[in-house]
Amino acid sequence: MPVTDVRRKTQLFAVLSVLSNVAGNSALTHGMQALGDVGNSPIDLIAALFHPWVALGVFMLVVWTFAHMALLSWADLSYVMPVTAIGYVVTAFAGRFFLGETVSPTRWAGIVFITVGVFLVGGTHPVSEKKPDGGQ
Repeated sequence: MPVTDVRRKTQLFAVLSVLSNVAGNSALTHGMQALGDVGNSPIDLIAALFHPWVALGVFMLVVWTFAHMALLSWADLSYVMPVTAIGYVVTAFAGRFFLGETVSPTRWAGIVFITVGVFLVGGTHPVSEKKPDGGQ
């Protein structure tokens, strides 16, 4: 597969992975906050799955799992994890603007560092050169 196709496919699945992760965690948080303290017994937690926001969150996290699995099947872990870390940035914005959370200046500073790292790694090729014997 040509390099541009791998890069395009990787970018598409990285975006899908990030957005489904942020949407899933945001919906799950919203649903669990709406339910309040449900306890920690397996039966109580299973019952919580039937709340619409919790169910949506779980579904989106299943989408995230599949997208992440696909992404890891062709791109290097050392590329995937830093690039999808932009999800932490998007999650902070979702927490602030959709869930009404307060994000401290220290957290925003950390988010800036994460963003710089994502851009540094994102500028590299998603697949490293393989040695002829199949090793790295």
